[in-house]
Amino acid sequence: MTAPAVEPDLSVVVTQLLKGVLYQDTHDRQWRQLLALQAQVRDYVRVIGLTVFIDESEGYAFLRSRPDLEDEEGPAIPRLIPRRALSFPVSLLLALLRKKLAEHDAKDGDARLMLTREQIVETVRVFQPESSNEARLVEQIDTQINKVVELGFLRRLKASGSVDTFEVRRVLKAFVDAQWLSEFDERLAEYAATLSGGEDR
Repeated sequence: MTAPAVEPDLSVVVTQLLKGVLYQDTHDRQWRQLLALQAQVRDYVRVIGLTVFIDESEGYAFLRSRPDLEDEEGPAIPRLIPRRALSFPVSLLLALLRKKLAEHDAKDGDARLMLTREQIVETVRVFQPESSNEARLVEQIDTQINKVVELGFLRRLKASGSVDTFEVRRVLKAFVDAQWLSEFDERLAEYAATLSGGEDR
């Protein structure tokens, strides 16, 4: 006997989006409901000053503040999705991960980009000033990795033996876009100059 079809539930979809990024591969039921209720979700979150961004090809969706709110007259709607000021090292790590994702997409058919902790450390180390305290440098990079995990751009996978592995989440493409990436070399030169000058933001 076939189970009855489950009606899409607007409250389930919106609640999941309010918690963070909704991924097709980890929230299959909510993802299908979102696609069925796109218009209703957009209307619902618009009332509270938000818009929903959906990338069906990459399989993710998230809420962000409506850009038009600043142009509207009348009482301002409080911002539900706060702007986050990222530290300089975390911004650098996000930029390097975005470049890795672009390189991966250009040469690999696998949609998922996996990196070990050691690979991430080596990628960042190139842009760090010379340090005699190797353990402290790696500890700082670990802190940055943990922050990026917290932000949702990296997902920590179950360790295989003693190797920590991470998946670079494709939602990063929505935050570090192609135009930004096209200026990446120039930005990296600025990062390198800042780091060599010992600036700490």
